[in-house]
Amino acid sequence: MNTDPIADYLTRVRNAIRAKHRIVEIPASNIKKEITKVLFDKGYIQNYKFDENGPQGTIKIALKYNPVTKQPAIVDLQRVSRPGLRQYRSADNLPRILNGLGVAIVSTSKGVMTDKEAKTLNVGGEVLCYVY
Repeated sequence: MNTDPIADYLTRVRNAIRAKHRIVEIPASNIKKEITKVLFDKGYIQNYKFDENGPQGTIKIALKYNPVTKQPAIVDLQRVSRPGLRQYRSADNLPRILNGLGVAIVSTSKGVMTDKEAKTLNVGGEVLCYVY
């Protein structure tokens, strides 16, 4: 049993990037699907596919690399809010990652979105992770 599925998701992606894998397969959940959609929309991953095989299903993520330098699009993934210490921020106090170059993924009452989208909608929420 996994007590922090989001940290497991981020660790699987981080390990696949460090091993230079093209595709990583992760057990699915609704929050993981939403985080995957945000990563795709912001250009951090190349593609994704939700497979509904079995009771839980899986997420297949095609990782993105620079074709010339072979550097990954995702430099680092950091878990912020965790089960032992939840991190909630109002719309005014949402963090800026690398002076706006990275994104913070936030779970709000209007869904999972980036920090910039949450600021424009003037909603706060739980800061799930940083991506840059």
